[in-house]
Amino acid sequence: MAGSTHLVTNQVPPLVGYDVFSADRALAAAVERHLEPELREEVLGELSALGRTSGSAQVQEWGAQANENPPRLRTHDRYGHRIDEVEFHPAWHRLLGKGVSAGLTAAWGRPAGHLRRAAAFVVWTQVEAGNGCPLSMTHAAVPALRADPDLAAEWEPRLTSMIYDRELRPAHLKAGALFGMAMTEKQGGSDVRANTTVARPLAEAGTYELTGHKWFCSAPMSDGFLVLAQAPEGLTCFLVPRVLPDGTRNVFRLQRLKDKLGNRSNASAEVEFDGTWARRVGEEGRGVRTIIEMVAATRLDCVLGSAGLMRQAVAQAVHHCTHREAFGGKLADKPLMRNVLADLAIESEAATTLALRLAAACDDGGEQERALLRIAVPAAKYWVTKRCPAVAVEAAECLGGNGYVEESGMPRLVRESPLNSIWEGAGNVQALDVLRALRREPGALDAYLREVGQARGADHRLDGAIKNLLTELADLGGVEGRARRLAERLALVLQGSLLVRFAPPEVADAFCAARLGGDGGAAFGTLPHTLDLASVVERARPEHDPAS
Repeated sequence: MAGSTHLVTNQVPPLVGYDVFSADRALAAAVERHLEPELREEVLGELSALGRTSGSAQVQEWGAQANENPPRLRTHDRYGHRIDEVEFHPAWHRLLGKGVSAGLTAAWGRPAGHLRRAAAFVVWTQVEAGNGCPLSMTHAAVPALRADPDLAAEWEPRLTSMIYDRELRPAHLKAGALFGMAMTEKQGGSDVRANTTVARPLAEAGTYELTGHKWFCSAPMSDGFLVLAQAPEGLTCFLVPRVLPDGTRNVFRLQRLKDKLGNRSNASAEVEFDGTWARRVGEEGRGVRTIIEMVAATRLDCVLGSAGLMRQAVAQAVHHCTHREAFGGKLADKPLMRNVLADLAIESEAATTLALRLAAACDDGGEQERALLRIAVPAAKYWVTKRCPAVAVEAAECLGGNGYVEESGMPRLVRESPLNSIWEGAGNVQALDVLRALRREPGALDAYLREVGQARGADHRLDGAIKNLLTELADLGGVEGRARRLAERLALVLQGSLLVRFAPPEVADAFCAARLGGDGGAAFGTLPHTLDLASVVERARPEHDPAS
C-alpha cells in the first residue's frame, strides 16, 4: 500500500459548472439595459442556456482539447490527388457546431440580433477563442455580400443558418455555410491597395479567374471566401467558393498553415490562386468600399473577443483568490490583492459595457448611431484590445506559480490576448482610421460628443477629461504622430461616460479616479485605497448570482 506524505489542502476548486453569462453581472446588466422589455425573457433565457453550456465541465474540456490538438494540413490524399483540406480534432467541430446553433452567425434579421449575438460572443469566447474566427467571418460577410443583391439572396440564408454542416460540397446542397476572408499579401500587409493578385474577366458576366498568393487566409476550411484582387478597373472584391456548383473543387492551394503564438485551435493559411474561379461582389475598383462593412463587423468582434478574454481572466483570478488562503486569511481579503482584483475588474467591466453599447448601436441602424460607430469602433478596437494582454498577464500572476502552468488555463488566455489587437488592422491602422473619421465625417464627432455629453455633470473627473479631449481636438497640428493618444482618450472618455451612467457607483468612482483623474499608477493594483474596492471585487466574483 502506497504511503502518503501529506494531505492536499488549500487548493482551489476548478471554475466549472456555472452560468458564464448570468455570473457576469456587467454583461447581464448591459444586455438588459439595451433590450426591449418584450424580448427580455426570451433573450436572457437564451443567453443563460449558453452560459450554462459554456461553464459545463464537458464543454470546457472540449476547449482544452481543441487547443491541445491544433489543425493539420492535408494537401494530398493517399493516392496523390490534391485535396487541400484541413483536419480538425473532433472537439473543434463540437465547439463550432455549438457556436453556430447558438446564433453566433445569425444576427442579421433577428430582433436585437447584434446585441444578443454580441453577448453570446463574449460568453463563447471564454470557452475557446479559436472558433470565434470562422463565426466572426461568417457573420461579417453578410453586409459585404449585400453589395450584390443576387449574391446576398443566394448566400445569406446559408450564412445565417443555425445548422453547422462541416462537409465540403457545393454550397447549394448545404443547410448552412461558413465564410472566410483573404485580403493581405506578403508585400503589402495592411496596405491592401498594394495587392498584386490579378482578376481576369471571363466570358460570363461578373465572373473572373484569379491568380496570386494570399499571405493570410482566415478560416481556410470554409465554404466561401471574400477576396481582394486587382481587376481591370482596380482593386475589387470577389467571392471565391471552395467547391463549385458541379461538385468539383475550386483551385484553392493551401501552401501551409501558420504556426501562431496563440489561437492554436484555429487554422490560418497561405493560399495560392491559379486560375481560381470567382464572382465579383460590388463594382470593379471599389473593393475596399465593398468589404469595409465586413471589416467593421470583424473589428467589433475583436472588441467583444477581448472583452470575453478579459472577463474569463478576471473571473479565474477572483475565483482563485476567493478560495485560496495565505498569510492567515483569504487572498481576496488582503488589501493589496483586493486592489489588484478591483483594478482588473473595472478594466473588464469598462470593456464589456463599451462593447455591448456598440453592438446595440448596430441594431438601432439610425444615422446617429451609425455615425457613432464610425469613430467609436476603431477607438474601441484600438484601446480594448491593447488592454487585454495586460489584464491576462496580471490575472495569471494572481494565481502565482499555478497561473504559469498549462493546466490552469491561464497560459492559453495569455497567448490568445494579443491577437485581437493585431487582426483586422493593428493599432496604428485603428488610430489612423479614427483620424480619417474625424476629417471626413464631421457627424461622427458630433455623435460621439452627444453620447459622452449625456454623463456631463455627474463626475468632475469625467467632465475634466471631456474638456481636455476637446482641447486636443481643437488643435490637429501634427495629429498623425499623436493619433494613438487621441484614440486612447476617445475610448477612455466613452467608457467613463457609460460607467458613470450605468455602472454601480463604486465601479464608476474607481474608473474615473484611476483612468480619468490621474489617481492611479501604471500597473494594476494602484487604485486609491479609500475606494470601496471590496464591492468592486464582489461584483466580479463569478459565483455571484446577478439576480441577488
